[in-house]
Amino acid sequence: MEGDAVAKAFVEHYYSTFDTNRAALASLYQDASMLTFEGQKILGTQSIVAKLTSLPFDQCKHSIATVDCQPSNPASPAMLVFVSGNLQLAGEQHALKFNVPSDTNATRELLCVE
Repeated sequence: MEGDAVAKAFVEHYYSTFDTNRAALASLYQDASMLTFEGQKILGTQSIVAKLTSLPFDQCKHSIATVDCQPSNPASPAMLVFVSGNLQLAGEQHALKFNVPSDTNATRELLCVE
């Protein structure tokens, strides 16, 4: 499978899992993974999953608009992936815009919600 296809399949899996069972995202992080959420740096699988499962909404639906990716280092299979789309929260009339630049080295992730 080509790198772009792998990245797109990962994004689909990640957001589908986020929308249905955030605790199951643990297998997609490592102890050295970092999530930056609204300026807060969260390090490690357990801390990241604790943050994601503590978000103040139970149900949501991500609609992915774009998935752009490119190699991050010619010497490794890692990819830089940029995702943008809409996040619809249950009971809310308007969706939130989001964008996520991430590195498939799985050591960091940045989530920006507008």
